Order: sequence, then structure tokens, then C-alpha cells
Amino acid sequence: MATIHDVARLAGVSISTVSYTLSGNRSIAEPTRNRVVSAIQELGYRPNAGARMLAGTRTHIFALTAPVRADTQPGVLMSFVLAVATAARKIDYDVLLLTADDSSTGLERVTSSRLADGIIALDVSLDDERMPLLRALNIPATVIGVPADTDGLVCVDLDFEGAASLAVGRLADLGHRSIGLLGFPHSTYDWGANYPLRFRDGFQAAAADRGIDTAFVMPASDLDSIRRGLDELFAALPRLTALVMHAGESVQTTVLEILADRGISIPGDLSVLSACAVFDTSEFNPPLDEIPLSPEDSGTRAVELTIRQITGDRTPLVDLLPPRYVSRGSTAPPPAAP
Repeated sequence: MATIHDVARLAGVSISTVSYTLSGNRSIAEPTRNRVVSAIQELGYRPNAGARMLAGTRTHIFALTAPVRADTQPGVLMSFVLAVATAARKIDYDVLLLTADDSSTGLERVTSSRLADGIIALDVSLDDERMPLLRALNIPATVIGVPADTDGLVCVDLDFEGAASLAVGRLADLGHRSIGLLGFPHSTYDWGANYPLRFRDGFQAAAADRGIDTAFVMPASDLDSIRRGLDELFAALPRLTALVMHAGESVQTTVLEILADRGISIPGDLSVLSACAVFDTSEFNPPLDEIPLSPEDSGTRAVELTIRQITGDRTPLVDLLPPRYVSRGSTAPPPAAP
């Protein structure tokens, strides 16, 4: 395995010049820098982790672990990837994306070779195999999401329980006493995705506190499944007057089309609210009230928390971002009983 001495010898420079070229801590003449880079590439040199730590150098790279699974929503995932990358660039950091489902190997490789100064984890399940590894690797790491066990971790996410309570409270204050929840497909909950479960549990707890009748369905994304899901809600709640949707964009627009076909007006017959979505509901027909999920807010805060750890503060933290309500006229008091 090549060493820094080999690089210096091949490039015809001192070891300190190689170190300064790698760290960027001093200005190096372009011809000299080119010789060092060429030598590094020719030898396949990777800086030793211990040596780099002693030198106090940084790569200015974040490793972003975002496993791609069969039920991954590409649009949602990439919106968070872009948000983290954008926030990182503002402080002159790049992002190394790790998408393998077997994420442990990638994390160990990145950490052992010191390719990154810190790690940011996306698409977190309640019982995520990456969490024990992040604790053991002893590298600055921030989790966008809240696993079941947060001990020793730095986490940031929207307050999904608070968002659910906000949705229920808004509708309850309008007078609704029978509210349906339309969620993601079964598989999303089965593998333990943290945010749908947190929203569902928060919704049910808030409704119970307000004495509100609820029903919950998990349709797939096809038209027949969505129709059946709506039928189940109306059957379970004969006096249904409000619907909260915590689901993908195509599912939500299909629901609106089905309701229109059935002659159900919004909000005259049914109040409808979109919860914790990364997409814009202002162009829906009709536009929907929403409690938005902002990848930009979560990504920016994750970068800030990772830098905080890199600079010395490793205090564990769960930072829940407060939800906000955007009104577009799709909710109203329930219709008077006949």
C-alpha cells in the first residue's frame, strides 16, 4: 500500500507539500499541485486515518447514506438528497452518496478510509441497522429521522406527532367529530419507516384526546386500491366529514379525482387536508390545506448539526422542527346534519 512518502518521492516534493495539497491549508503552486495529484492517482494512495487525524485535516465531504429499497419514493428521497447537498455547498462541502441497501459496508469503508468528515443518514426506520453502527464508528453523524432508540445520537426531523396533533386540532376546532386518515401502503409501515408510524400514532392519540372518531386505511398506489380505501373509510365512519391524507402525490390527486366523480364537494361535503408532504398542493384541484414537510429545513439543520459535531460538540440531541399550517380553503365547518 502506497504511503505519503511514496507520493512525495514520485512527485519530487516534500511530505509537508503533499499534506498541504491534500488539506488545502496552504496555497500550492499549480504545477506542484498537479504533480502531487498525478502521483496520488498513479499510486492509488489513500491518506491513513490516524495520520490525517493527527494532522487535523478535513476532506470537506459528507457521506450521505440513503439506501434505495423496493418501496422507496424516489421523488421524496431525492428532495432530501438535494437539500443536504445544497446546504453543504454553502459551506464548501461536497456530498458522497451511499445508496446500497447493505449500507453498513459502505459506512465502514468510508469511515476506515476517512473519506468523509461526517455522516448524514436518510430514510430511517424505527429499528435501523445503521444506528448501532453510527454509535460504534465514532464519527460525527446526524440522522434525519427519529429511530426508536435515540440514545447517543444526533437527530433532526419534522415533529410528525406535532403535525398530526395540528391537523386534528384544526379540524376539531372547525367542529369535525369524524375524521379519516389515508396513509401509505402497508409495506411502508411493515418495514418500520419512522415518519408514517409517528404521524399515524400521533393522529390517533390526538383524536382520542379530543373524543373524535377515526378510521385508518393504507391503500396501494393503484386506482382500485385507492377506491377500496375510500370505501372502507366511509363504511367505517358513516358520518365522515373530514379526511387527512399522509400519502404520495399520485395517491392524493387520485383521491381528489374519485371524490369529484362521486359528486363530493370540497370543503362543502368533505374537508380535506394534506399532511407532511414534500410536494406543492397549491396546484391540486382543488388546492389543499397542508402541513408541509420541508426538506430544505431538515437538510440545512442536519448540516449545521454535523458541523457542530466536527468542531467538537458531540452532545446527543433530538431536534424536532415545529410544523406549520398553510390554509388554501379546503377545510370548513362540517355540513349541517339533514
